Amino acid sequence: MKIFLLLCITLLGSAGQALAASGHGGGETAMSLTATSMGYASLAIFVLAYLLVIFEEKTHLRKSKPVMLAAGVIWILLAITYRIAGIPPEEAHTAIIHNITEYAELLLFLLVAMTYINSMEERNVFQALRSSLVSKGFSLRIIFWITGFLAFIISPVADNLTTALLMGAVVMAVAKDNKKFVALACINIVVGANAGGAFSPFGDITTLMVWQKGQATFGQFFFLFAPALLNWLIPAAIMSIFVSKEVPKALDEKVTMKFGARRIMFLFLMTIVTAVSFHNFIELPPAAGMMLGLSYLGFFSYYIKIREKRALEYDKPLGISFSNQDDPFDIFKKVARAEWDTLLFFYGVILCVGGLSQFGYLALVSHQMYDGLGATYANVLVGILSAIVDNIPVMFAVLTMDPTMPVGQWLLVTLTAGVGGSLLSIGSAAGVALMGTARGTYTFGAHLKWMPVVALGYAASIFCHLFINSRLF
Repeated sequence: MKIFLLLCITLLGSAGQALAASGHGGGETAMSLTATSMGYASLAIFVLAYLLVIFEEKTHLRKSKPVMLAAGVIWILLAITYRIAGIPPEEAHTAIIHNITEYAELLLFLLVAMTYINSMEERNVFQALRSSLVSKGFSLRIIFWITGFLAFIISPVADNLTTALLMGAVVMAVAKDNKKFVALACINIVVGANAGGAFSPFGDITTLMVWQKGQATFGQFFFLFAPALLNWLIPAAIMSIFVSKEVPKALDEKVTMKFGARRIMFLFLMTIVTAVSFHNFIELPPAAGMMLGLSYLGFFSYYIKIREKRALEYDKPLGISFSNQDDPFDIFKKVARAEWDTLLFFYGVILCVGGLSQFGYLALVSHQMYDGLGATYANVLVGILSAIVDNIPVMFAVLTMDPTMPVGQWLLVTLTAGVGGSLLSIGSAAGVALMGTARGTYTFGAHLKWMPVVALGYAASIFCHLFINSRLF
């Protein structure tokens, strides 16, 4: 949405300003195409497609469909424009191959991570954690702090959507009828999940993109731990004052993890270590390391199938009950259960933004933002606007612009894009998911009422980063 707003204002003023935006990517050839009819058409198609994404809840049209269509049409228009302008078609071919390569790395990385998450879910890892929490008999205020803290520490490894749904289920199980508590707890979970994902290369798509692009090393992301912690802690401390100390009735719920659950968690950790090692020590893409890690799970899934089939045959339950209808553990079923709508949405976004970059629009936006406002204000603006629309196209646009910034600024935009979505309930996947889980209780209006408190944490995290990581600027 940042792209849309700034482009519309700038283009209405003067499309010719694009010629002054040299040095920010896109190339002089592409930049002369911003004022063409094909360029305007591509921009309009992208805006229209993303409007359909924004209204996905109303239209029930999967978000991947409009952006994939827009991506194909934009590149057709770009290829035609290149031919009309006399630009060698090989340039468009090279550009789209570059974008597809970037997408392929992201796809493979996320596919492995999603497969592990699905496998742990099938082995009752998350269900066991949930049952443990709801059966403890904690007070509402303690549940508020526990769910927020767990959201903060789980999301760096699992995605913020899974984390939010898990913690949201705990809140709903404990105090479904207490609407005030549910609303506050959901806001706390959203802020905690988004903040926790901001300091880990694996915690959010945006951090993963920045790491894979080489703008920051694996270790440098952890400089954002203190700012991210403040981002969650300040709103949580204020909101907790308004949470009752009432002790709800403990629920008698017992779920045990299935055979192999702990070993799958260990293999996931080893897969992360493998991916980091590929990137840091042998300079290979992290996605290649993740795919190697998927083979760990593949062999272990074979072992699980052998053990569980043997247990079924000889009536040795291994702590698990079986029926004739039970399906054996199959890794390919876990791959099939990946969020394919999300993965294909990323394809559409990356190709759309890449096409607009070739027309020269991102060079224009980069000039207006990073040269006009300065890197710090521009990066803060990125976070605010990511609350309005998904932060993934925003971050990919920034990476495609590739403004010249020190690592401290790249970490700043990583932080703001990650935690900015907490300002509104629609600003992140975690917020949107919880609005569905706690429908009618955790709403856009309920979150908006506490936005000043969340914004206080947002501002504190920025000042904390600028202060404690000043040496990186």
